[in-house]
Amino acid sequence: MAKKSVATDRRQARVRRTLKAVGNGRPRLSVFRSSKQIYAQVIDDAKGVTIAAASTLEKDLKTTLKTGADVAAATAVGKLVAERAVKAGVKAIVFDRGAYMYHGRVKALADAAREAGLEF
Repeated sequence: MAKKSVATDRRQARVRRTLKAVGNGRPRLSVFRSSKQIYAQVIDDAKGVTIAAASTLEKDLKTTLKTGADVAAATAVGKLVAERAVKAGVKAIVFDRGAYMYHGRVKALADAAREAGLEF
């Protein structure tokens, strides 16, 4: 497996630093995408706990999706994580795109989460 580059680490740290400054204590929706799957979790950094999580590896999603690495999969994961977060009592979040550009699968996940009830 390839090592993450220094530029990727810096970009991720820059995004998290900005979120911490403007977040006002709101939980963050963190996204991780690999070449085959996509994962999302709502994290409360003040308490250090994960409030809600979803990924394309879950059985109900895995059987319905063609692949875990396309926009349709990202949309399904975004909707599912948003439903779980709203059920846990979280409405307002900040979106942590990590080191990824905001387009494609990352944007699809964010749009689906907004449509399912999260505000960011």
